[in-house]
Amino acid sequence: MLVWLIHRRVAVLIVCAVCDVVSFVLYGVDKDKARKGVWRIPEKVLLLSAVPGGIGARVGMSVFHHKTRKWYFVVWCTLCMVLQAAFLVYLFSSFEAM
Repeated sequence: MLVWLIHRRVAVLIVCAVCDVVSFVLYGVDKDKARKGVWRIPEKVLLLSAVPGGIGARVGMSVFHHKTRKWYFVVWCTLCMVLQAAFLVYLFSSFEAM
């Protein structure tokens, strides 16, 4: 039982990390496209990528200085980051209690 829980938590952590990396890359690619003046990634895609990858989206915004003037991006990505961090803390703190 304990081994199954450990593997499940590791799998969730890997999925979260992949989603964060995808979100981070999306913000970087969109910033690069904005500088070049070519076709951009739609805002709704960037916003939706923050749902599973809130930490990556918020870090991408800060690193690439992208979409930081749009209040709804700042609020949404920060909210998604906090929720993802709280989920991960809950996931691993409940593991310690077992």
